[in-house]
Amino acid sequence: MYHTQEQRAKILNKPCKCTRDDAWLGDGYYFWYDELDADIWGKSSKKNTGSYEIYKAKIDCEDILDTVFNEEHYLFWLRQVEKVAKKIVKSTGEKPTLKELNDYFKEKGTWSEVTGILFQDLSTNFNFLMVKPIEYRLSKKPFVYRKRVQLAMYSINILLSFTFLMTETC
Repeated sequence: MYHTQEQRAKILNKPCKCTRDDAWLGDGYYFWYDELDADIWGKSSKKNTGSYEIYKAKIDCEDILDTVFNEEHYLFWLRQVEKVAKKIVKSTGEKPTLKELNDYFKEKGTWSEVTGILFQDLSTNFNFLMVKPIEYRLSKKPFVYRKRVQLAMYSINILLSFTFLMTETC
């Protein structure tokens, strides 16, 4: 898997932990399944220093919740998110923010035995797709056939190797 960071003065010897309130899956070490997505992320989101670095990692995924490739894990994940969201709506009258949802999972220790979550989202950058957009009701819609997969790793202990791969400019 691949980890993207702004270029640093020194090459990293471990990934940087993300603690942003808008992190999809809460505090964790984020990795891309595909090098292309790591590169796109660097170009679009790691512009502070004008360059970004990509690192390659081997990760023990035995105890991760795989919501992308494992149907049972996905259905479990879906039920948990909706159950917690309903609890929060019932107590506050409002849909939870991503931060509130992740804070709930963290406070309740819901994922204590889970060392990470493999998750898929849909990219809004369609330039990398090799199929022309289709005409749909006067607007061009892309055929999003490629998964964009991330891992939020919660335990650094499952990191088997972490090596510098390359530096690119934004």
